[in-house]
Amino acid sequence: MKPVSHATSLRRAPVQRRSAERLTRILDACAELLDEVGYDALSTRAVALRAGVPIGSVYRFFGNKRAMADALAQRNLERYSERVVQRLGGARPGDWRAAMAAVLDEYIAMKRTAPGFSLVDFGNQIPVGARDSEPNTRVADRLTDLLSGHLDRTPDDDLRRVFLVAVETADTLVHLAFRMSPEGDPKIIEETREILQAYLARVLD
Repeated sequence: MKPVSHATSLRRAPVQRRSAERLTRILDACAELLDEVGYDALSTRAVALRAGVPIGSVYRFFGNKRAMADALAQRNLERYSERVVQRLGGARPGDWRAAMAAVLDEYIAMKRTAPGFSLVDFGNQIPVGARDSEPNTRVADRLTDLLSGHLDRTPDDDLRRVFLVAVETADTLVHLAFRMSPEGDPKIIEETREILQAYLARVLD
């Protein structure tokens, strides 16, 4: 798996396999420490120690912990995209309900299992990244690109707006579900599913 596909948060993109593996270890350590100590107590020195790399290796890639958290968020989006595509591999083309289930189910699964995801996810919990690249817009754009072919729709501004509304809605309600219960309140998750189905049925059917 690619450690990160967006080079914007990196001082220097890895070009050799050993460098890429080191970057992966750094991001893995960052994710683990986010779960253990939170963002405020996170330090580049602690990440270097956990990853087993010199502190200079961390600074070779990242100027500060915010850039490191943003790279983790970008990697999360790459992994999430791969999971959604894999889920849709056997789905019937044009079936937006299968697409919605994949998008929501994989997001909830990562909330439950991916290290550091509860704090960073795609950048929503920590104000990282450029102001014109807000996390939910980033996710909606990615889903538009991924799903337009499956839905046989043109990836135009209208479809991007539909996905942005759906992403903003799911983001708010899923975070509420996980505030109510560590594993995500099942009733709120089910209501989220019903709200998304009703909205998407109106605009996609």
